[in-house]
Amino acid sequence: MKIGVVGVGAVGSTAAYAFVLNGVGHEIVLTDYNPKLAIAQAEDIRHATPFSKPITVRAGGYEDLKDAKVVVIAAGVGQKPGETRIDLLSRNAAVYASIIPEVLRNAPDAILLIATNPVDIMTKVATEISGLPSSRVIGSGTVLDTARFRTLLGMHLGISPTSVHADVMGEHGDSEVLVWSGARAGNTPLAEFADQVGKPITEEVRQRIDIGVRRAAYSIIEGKGATNFGIGGGLSRIVRAIINNEHAVISLSTVSEEILGIRNVALSVPRVVGANGIEATLFPTLSSDEATQLRSSAESLEQAAQEVLSKHKF
Repeated sequence: MKIGVVGVGAVGSTAAYAFVLNGVGHEIVLTDYNPKLAIAQAEDIRHATPFSKPITVRAGGYEDLKDAKVVVIAAGVGQKPGETRIDLLSRNAAVYASIIPEVLRNAPDAILLIATNPVDIMTKVATEISGLPSSRVIGSGTVLDTARFRTLLGMHLGISPTSVHADVMGEHGDSEVLVWSGARAGNTPLAEFADQVGKPITEEVRQRIDIGVRRAAYSIIEGKGATNFGIGGGLSRIVRAIINNEHAVISLSTVSEEILGIRNVALSVPRVVGANGIEATLFPTLSSDEATQLRSSAESLEQAAQEVLSKHKF
């Protein structure tokens, strides 16, 4: 099964590398506005296939995306000095307006997987540009934030993060909501499990983990300039769920008809993901504080999305 990646900088190339390491798909096509970069990334990743999986990796143009099941869009522009967030979003919306019609002209049945930040707003922009049902325009959303949450909880408890079941909802960004109320370790509520292993979830622990999740991108970017490994792994997990028709539950962003009274907003809640994209949206029971935070996140995202969309006619 063919996977396309449009934009092969740090995130796009790492996602393609993760596809190869994890055996996701049979053919990966890398496309970039800089063809030399796409060629170089494809060659470099291809050299890893003898040590991983026999997947075809090549560079190509939009026409080479024909019959792709999933197209990951990781293209975008960086923020200029003094530029506002809305101005940056507007420029990225223009980039998407040039990319998405070309993708769909050549791969009309593809599911679009959005990785460009701010991912929730760009997911809504992509939905508007494409005219596709929201089930086929998926933002990576809080898949990475959720992984960070589970990793830090696992480290505190001394267990594998794969045994931790906890989600981050809302924005992939500052207003995200860590859902402590429904967190579990194995099949045991988090607080009970923590007490049993002698590692209680104190307020200090909660604050430390909250900061570790919420500020992770800032510290990583400060140290190395970009985040790419975590999100590359997350994108690989999402694509695997699609091409294998797993019906997996993953916290992802897509335009939802209504979230806590806010209509047509793109943000993350748990979704069932399979061959047709988003198959169902789940809404866990939240504490009153978590519900208030999530509604606030939805309001801020929708306001920013409308400011960007008002500048364009798609």
